[in-house]
Amino acid sequence: MEPKVIELDVREDIKNNRDPFETIMATISAFQVGDTLILHAPFQPVPLYGVLKSKGFGYETEEINEVHFKITFTKNN
Repeated sequence: MEPKVIELDVREDIKNNRDPFETIMATISAFQVGDTLILHAPFQPVPLYGVLKSKGFGYETEEINEVHFKITFTKNN
């Protein structure tokens, strides 16, 4: 089965004071090894790095500009 890639942009949620944590966690809940979440956020979500690392994800962060970060989380185990 081909690994899935899901892209999620939470910048508008954060702009409107909505916490995207539950949406992110629901999105990754059925991820298998090799699946990827591409997250767009207005800042580096440092606490999320630790949470997803504990769930078997690695990540790479790309700064698009000062208010747009693209973080690629990949399920490793």
